[in-house]
Amino acid sequence: MNQDTIGQRLPPLASDPLDISFSGNLLTALYRGFENFGDAFRAYSPVTQKDIYVLSHPDHVKHVLVSQQRNYTKGIGIDRVAILLGNGIMVSEGELWRRQRKMVQPAFHPQVVSGATRHIVDANLRLLDKWLARASNDESINLTQDMSEVTLQIVLQAIFSEDLEHLCSAHGGNPFGLLTEDTERNLAFAYKFRALSKLIMECVDRRRELKQRRSDLLSILIDARDRKSGEPMSDRQLVDEIMTLIVAGHETTASALNWMWYLLSQHGAATARLHHEIDSLANDVLEVSDLERLPFTRQVIEETLRLYPPGWLLTRRSVDSDTVAGYSLPAGTDIFISPYIIHRHPQFWPDPERFDPDRFSTARQIPYHRFAYLPFALGPRACIGEHFAMVEMLMHTAILARKIHLRYLPQQPIELECQVNLRSRHNLMMMPSIRHN
Repeated sequence: MNQDTIGQRLPPLASDPLDISFSGNLLTALYRGFENFGDAFRAYSPVTQKDIYVLSHPDHVKHVLVSQQRNYTKGIGIDRVAILLGNGIMVSEGELWRRQRKMVQPAFHPQVVSGATRHIVDANLRLLDKWLARASNDESINLTQDMSEVTLQIVLQAIFSEDLEHLCSAHGGNPFGLLTEDTERNLAFAYKFRALSKLIMECVDRRRELKQRRSDLLSILIDARDRKSGEPMSDRQLVDEIMTLIVAGHETTASALNWMWYLLSQHGAATARLHHEIDSLANDVLEVSDLERLPFTRQVIEETLRLYPPGWLLTRRSVDSDTVAGYSLPAGTDIFISPYIIHRHPQFWPDPERFDPDRFSTARQIPYHRFAYLPFALGPRACIGEHFAMVEMLMHTAILARKIHLRYLPQQPIELECQVNLRSRHNLMMMPSIRHN
């Protein structure tokens, strides 16, 4: 028994200190600790001058994120996110978070998402035209850049609809383009991005002055009212929520699609099955109802999210002392939960490094553990845009894979960049070819 203090049973302590600056390879250190110590261990952080608890069992996930979630606030790293996004629902806590979550939730009602599919289809058809032209000319594509641009276009159209064109024309280009142009997420980037809040408020003020209401997320948020007081969001809160939706709705989906195309390029049998399924769709124009007939395509996306979850690290901090799996957690303990590690837990995922979309087949005799899969997190603070993201990824895959096959062009080694999201350190290049199905 590891007992540092009488009456307190503590998890094993890693010998090496933990660099939590996100400038090094934190994921490698966490995974090494998991391999050495198992489901729970501690590592000393010179920055916080305290031990950080790393928890990697589904029971720990259930306890921290669901059963006892009120005892855990957001933890290390959220200050970096706050500089970028202000006090939106990704950052806020307590009663403010609960109020804002309820006010933002209607923007992601399935009916609203269905209405936004026109933006998803239009953006991907433009991308398809680009890829078809490149294929005809035997030219490669920068997959990583294209995924960033198409997902940004979709989320901006879903938020601003017709006003996006006004914003672009007034500023000589897409003012939010820096999200695809600047890969660093440092203070300099945060400063430039926060400066865009002025443009958002100009758009809000113009709609209020002209009494305009459009079928988009911005109008829904402007019209949102607190259930108790009947009051709208403050202007500052409104801007923070919009900026949160722009970043969260763009980068996570772009990262997932980047990895999905890479995995398909490495697994011909899965690609053939996906093509066969997509080719069976009779409709030239996709509707949300068509997506129900793409179970294997969904499995490919789900398996991609298992292997490369964009939100690779969840951080929490205990409010009061607690006990998890028999281990004592003092009040104020920082906790790391890594979906990347849990998604590779050999007890719950046989042959965990293997790409196997059939893990998510409904015909599978033994379903996966509910708390061993959390690409969108779990519990009350799970990603509010999960349904939107899945619809977007399914439609993207169906539209592009119906006409295009991608072959990976190895130029630099596949490396992970583990910062806010799990991205490829280097842009992935692909050679497109036209499918004659």
